[in-house]
Amino acid sequence: MPHATLSRRRFTLATAAASLAGPSFAQSAWPSKPIRIVVPYTPGGFTDQMARLVQVGLQTRLGQPVLVDNKPGANSLIGVDAIAKAPPDGTTFGVVIAAYAANTTLYPKLPYDSGKDLKGVSLMGVSPLLAAVSMNAPFKTARELIDYARANPGKVSFGSSGNGSAAHLTTELWKSLTQTYMIHIPYRGAMPALTDLMGGQIQLFFDAPTGLINQAKAGKVRLIGVAGDKRLPAVPDVPTFIEQGFAGFTGSTWAGMLAPAGTPRDVVKRMSEEVARIIRSDETRAKLDAMGTIPAGSTPEEFDAFVTAETAKWGKVIRTAGVTAE
Repeated sequence: MPHATLSRRRFTLATAAASLAGPSFAQSAWPSKPIRIVVPYTPGGFTDQMARLVQVGLQTRLGQPVLVDNKPGANSLIGVDAIAKAPPDGTTFGVVIAAYAANTTLYPKLPYDSGKDLKGVSLMGVSPLLAAVSMNAPFKTARELIDYARANPGKVSFGSSGNGSAAHLTTELWKSLTQTYMIHIPYRGAMPALTDLMGGQIQLFFDAPTGLINQAKAGKVRLIGVAGDKRLPAVPDVPTFIEQGFAGFTGSTWAGMLAPAGTPRDVVKRMSEEVARIIRSDETRAKLDAMGTIPAGSTPEEFDAFVTAETAKWGKVIRTAGVTAE
């Protein structure tokens, strides 16, 4: 009988310890289920490419299937809302880009609260935008573009992947800096804009380097500048705008991973560490160099601070230029 009583006491103590440990204890075996990475855009774009860059590495390191779930629409709002409303059990994460920060100002009412419903995991990479002009445009350099635009207000049209996208806001910043007037043509994604740039329907397009580099090498568009503080290894002959005399002009998109708020802290930390390890590996770095993307890898707290700064920066551009979601 004493032996049975002692066993019951040990069981009670063990149960109490487990309940006190809370989420960390419960998640000690994480992950025990497949993981989903929500991408709020169509397959093939920058966001999708960044998610798939870490997908295979995560499967290997975590020992569970990792699935990429594309949920495009509404300038990423549909996909981000799916991340925000997913159970915070460590099975759902998401990859977002600069539009995530801009949308806070661009939309007066969002279906989620980015400060309360979502948590940063890691900044994955930063991609300074490239500016490309059509081959039949009456200008071949940034200076020639400015001179032409000033002499012909409204005759230069520029494309973007949508209202409030990094491409759109960076060009608005460029217009403000150069005191030029150009017409914005928003598209439903980067590929239609790039297609019209190659066809000469628009004359200017700022975008993530990936697609522009390939088309420039094929002689279908002309690159006139990098909106970053350094040249890109993938196109070392293309100067930055700062080099060309436009002090302080930078614009980039970036990719970062989010989790639903309430996801256990130790799970977020572990995912952050794994993503950073994959991003910084020699194999991934080589792929990112070819994409014109600078590898990052950050702590959750660093990524949250980065998003806060980006929200303030682009919020100012949106208000100054009078950009709307429509």
